[in-house]
Amino acid sequence: MQSSGPVKALAMPILFVIIWATGFIVARLVAPHIEPLTFMLGRYMGAGIVLAIIAIILKAPWPDNRRDIRNSMIAGILLHGIYLGGVFWAVKHGMPSGIAALVAGLQPIATAALVGPLLGEKVSRKQWSGVLIGLCGACLVIVPKLGGQNGFTFSALIVCLCAMFSITFGTIWQKKNGASINLVTNTVVQYIAAFIVTLPVALMTETMQFEITTDLFLGWFWSVFGLSIGAILLLLTMIRKGAVASVASIIYLVPPTSALMAYFIFREELLPLQIVGMAIAATGVAIALKGQAR
Repeated sequence: MQSSGPVKALAMPILFVIIWATGFIVARLVAPHIEPLTFMLGRYMGAGIVLAIIAIILKAPWPDNRRDIRNSMIAGILLHGIYLGGVFWAVKHGMPSGIAALVAGLQPIATAALVGPLLGEKVSRKQWSGVLIGLCGACLVIVPKLGGQNGFTFSALIVCLCAMFSITFGTIWQKKNGASINLVTNTVVQYIAAFIVTLPVALMTETMQFEITTDLFLGWFWSVFGLSIGAILLLLTMIRKGAVASVASIIYLVPPTSALMAYFIFREELLPLQIVGMAIAATGVAIALKGQAR
């Protein structure tokens, strides 16, 4: 019976990693049928409506002051609007889902570097060593795929990096300002904010047209119920219960998980140099997190 505690403690992060890794697969699956921001609008709307109904059934308390509403909206813009929109845009514009997962998986490195000045946690020398090693590994993965017929554009890389930093700041913001807000209603407000921010950008840059296909429906359905509801509630719960760096540490498991999924589903391949780079990046993250733990 005593071993059930650690097992339960591991169950939530493992489930989160598996679900979160499918997000990059969904981005690749729906890309041929709908523009990225248009898809995200449908995702935000669907998840927001479902969660609002759940909140009403559960009689969950809604944010009742401007401060809580503001904090929820800022978290929504960072965690959903910029992060998700950026990743889907990058995949739509040629970035392989495995590489997008790796770039987004640099979040633990960014968190280790930023958590000190933003949350007052001390950053050790071992952490900084891990940051540098992780960045070197990331460069080995990313550089060989830049340009060329089989590569992706520099703009896709920049957008994906911005998305990674957005979820990093969003995680820190949520930990610092969202602890007292109900998880369900908090997430509803976050999706409202993400929708409001994404809509004008989509209207200016996209045609808002889409092709109704099985892949699009399945991608939307899983995005709403698996990712926007399941994974996000898991993430917010872990942020609330644990330290920010500890939560971020599990993100480094997402790139290899997503790359493995992409290999079996889309037959995406990684060059040997990129596989080595992924291992180096993961090692750097592990060193940084070990240094923080000490």
